[in-house]
Amino acid sequence: MIEVVSSDRCVQCGLCVKVCPTNVFETREDGVPVIARQEDCQTCFICEAYCPVDALYVSPYAEQAVACDEEALAAAGALGSWRATIGWGRGRTTLAAIDTTPFIDRVLPPRPAVPERKSS
Repeated sequence: MIEVVSSDRCVQCGLCVKVCPTNVFETREDGVPVIARQEDCQTCFICEAYCPVDALYVSPYAEQAVACDEEALAAAGALGSWRATIGWGRGRTTLAAIDTTPFIDRVLPPRPAVPERKSS
C-alpha cells in the first residue's frame, strides 16, 4: 500500500492523483499530493510507476500499513523502485525490451503464406 509521498522530491505534476484508480490522494494548496485514504490503496503501483521523479513508495504489503522512514528509503534506493524495476524513465531498459517469452506465437494462428508479387 502507498506509504510515502516525498514532498522534497515531488514536482507537483499531479500524475499520481490522476492515475490512482481508488482516489487515495488529495492535493494540498502547494500542489503536493498527500495520502488521504490509505486504506483504499489497492497496491497496484500505478502511482509509483507514473511518478517522473521517484517521489513515491508503495510497500508490497497490501493488507497493512508499515512504518517507513523516507530518508532510509531514499538511501536504499527504494523511492520509485517499482518504476526502476519495470524500466520506466529515461535511460532505463523496459521489461518489454528484454522479454523473450514467445507468448504471441502461442496464441496467434500461424501466418498464412503470402504469394510474392510478380514484377511487371
